[in-house]
Amino acid sequence: MKCAIVTGGSRGIGSAVCIKLASAKKYHILINYTSNEAAANDTLQKVREAGATGEILKFDVSNYEETQSVLNAWQDKNPDAVVEVIINNAGITRDGLFMWMQPEDWSSVINTSLNGFFNVTNFFIQKMLRNKYGRIINMVSVSGLKGTAGQTNYSAAKGAVIGATKALAQEVAKRKITVNAVAPGFIKTDMTQEFDENELKQIIPVNRFGEAEEVADLVAFLASDKAGYITGEVININGGIYS
Repeated sequence: MKCAIVTGGSRGIGSAVCIKLASAKKYHILINYTSNEAAANDTLQKVREAGATGEILKFDVSNYEETQSVLNAWQDKNPDAVVEVIINNAGITRDGLFMWMQPEDWSSVINTSLNGFFNVTNFFIQKMLRNKYGRIINMVSVSGLKGTAGQTNYSAAKGAVIGATKALAQEVAKRKITVNAVAPGFIKTDMTQEFDENELKQIIPVNRFGEAEEVADLVAFLASDKAGYITGEVININGGIYS
């Protein structure tokens, strides 16, 4: 059984990626979520409607022990399953000016994006290397490239994942494993619903927010066989806001 895992797969971009990967009918989709079981089940239903199989896995990617425990249990139950695609999408924001930032707001954002990348990818990487094939795609952000005021923690977390993407890509390329990052700008999701689109779109050259499905299309391409010569890249999808 060939599988793709999507962390933070219950809502927003993660959910759109699960459904898009399902439409290729190549993978059993593992939908990771932390708290919103109803949204995870809704995504699973849409995965099945798209013609693929799937299941939901509840664990907090920032918690090493919990991640190991759940993934080990899943692997023991599915000894023949091979995870070929890892989408590290889980991320949280705790926005605020750095001068007032609390330690918890700093560490929780770093732990989810950066340690989450480590905890999930590190679990699967040895099997992937033995299998001599893999696609690792890390969801980063325009904030990780240009920095965003009020998001020093989020910018630091995503910037770190960009560095990790470029380094890991060089380590595993000979085994036909690619590692890339996708950096969305303003995308219509729960994470941006508080934003004033009418005001912000004035700074976006294409004059609108992006759709989660547009990001999912890019992720699905990078996860496909066609993208075998693209690795160590950070691909912006932001309507020209940072080009």
